[in-house]
Amino acid sequence: MSTQMTDQDWELAVRLFRQCLPRRGGKARDDRLFLEALHYFATHNITWRALPERFGPWNSVWKRFCRLLKAGVFEDFFELLRAASDSAHLVQMFDASVVRAHITAAGATGGRTDRRLAAHVAGSPRKST
Repeated sequence: MSTQMTDQDWELAVRLFRQCLPRRGGKARDDRLFLEALHYFATHNITWRALPERFGPWNSVWKRFCRLLKAGVFEDFFELLRAASDSAHLVQMFDASVVRAHITAAGATGGRTDRRLAAHVAGSPRKST
């Protein structure tokens, strides 16, 4: 499945995104670059620190994303995208969440442990001093 968007798609997305932005605060320099960074982040399933340098400092992208997320911009943005789409009724779910388990959730802890059979232990001499 291709994740490449045409320039016409980007123009529509940026126009709708700007309609959702809060009126207060400074205006960003390049909304398309920010949306491309989010698109890259979601499609490549990477961490924020792994964003390529062409999107700017990863921390700036992350801070802006968190600020806009808390302001409810993305809910409005996705609602406008749905309303502007001819095929939105075909989409049942949009979910970009990722669940990652801690490294210790991979299985057993520790190394190999030898367990003696109870019958073998009963027949062996005691090992106390």
